[in-house]
Amino acid sequence: MSGRRPHPSSPSPSPSHRRRATPAASVAVLLALAAAVSCAPSRSGGDAPAAPRARTTPAVQGEAAPSAASPFWIDPDSDAVQQVKEWEKQGRSDDAKLLKRIADRAVAVWPAGDNPEPQIRRAVRGATADKRTAVFVAYNIPHRDCGLYSAGGAPDGQSYRDWIDTFANAIGDAKAVVVLEPDAVPHLTDGCTPAEHHTERYELLSHAVGRLKRQPHTRVYVDAGNPDWISDPAKIAGPLQQAGVGAADGFSLNVSNFQTNDTVKTYGTQLAGLLGETHFTVDTSRNGGGPLPGNRDQAWCNPPGRALGTPPTTNTGNELVDAFLWIKRPGESDGPCRGGPAAGTWWPEYALGLARRAKG
Repeated sequence: MSGRRPHPSSPSPSPSHRRRATPAASVAVLLALAAAVSCAPSRSGGDAPAAPRARTTPAVQGEAAPSAASPFWIDPDSDAVQQVKEWEKQGRSDDAKLLKRIADRAVAVWPAGDNPEPQIRRAVRGATADKRTAVFVAYNIPHRDCGLYSAGGAPDGQSYRDWIDTFANAIGDAKAVVVLEPDAVPHLTDGCTPAEHHTERYELLSHAVGRLKRQPHTRVYVDAGNPDWISDPAKIAGPLQQAGVGAADGFSLNVSNFQTNDTVKTYGTQLAGLLGETHFTVDTSRNGGGPLPGNRDQAWCNPPGRALGTPPTTNTGNELVDAFLWIKRPGESDGPCRGGPAAGTWWPEYALGLARRAKG
């Protein structure tokens, strides 16, 4: 079974084409956006400057850069924040300090499949007040995840369209980034999703891109898996086009996976070249130590010895990479493997391990 099964922020499972911006213009838009609001072998689960500036050299892999460098919203009431407070009360001050490497970073919000509005509106309010950009994951496509740990999704196509409409309306005029449907396109490519669902899925993804892009300050990235899943970029380029990536702001890579920045950037650059220099984002939440060596079938689920990666930032050192993001919420379980709780459940000791092994 191939795939990366991410998880929602809560324990419950968790188009018209437009002219593509030039690479420089696309980078400028993302930076300006931030400033304006001042299965596997490869499973993948601060104010910006007032004007665009040249990208800087990226942080050392896993380095805990200052959170003020990130334009993305940080949840002041996350599980990590609550855990830090609890450990401080218990006298575990060293552990609490380490866990701030997660608590003080921006992580994506995975709105609920039944009603995404409350979580989105809460994040939007917080991000607007903080003059930052909220990051969301739309993860509710019918027949998602091929029936494994995060199986589920909307019951039918119309339910999904209604859900996406609610999702977009809740964002409103706020500054937002949406990673669209982790696994959905890769599972079309690797054969995991039955053929009878392909046509509908392409239509739903294209519809979602178009609906979300009606919001004036929302950027959309269609998920494209990771280099260890669909290893040949040419195999997923066509499916991404059918899914509406041409009307989106780009594609996302490495969601909930552990491939290094260098590996992902090399792959992403090749894929971008097949899509007219399309831009992309990279999930760096847990890739500070790279992927688990050995059995690839076991590498995606709560692998031991992993580390936090580069904190969220738009300073990526690569004109095609719009941002490093923490899409998988570090510290949430991948599923009931290696002693972990259910998918999407906060696991403090695993979170602590990720933080302890982070560089910087």
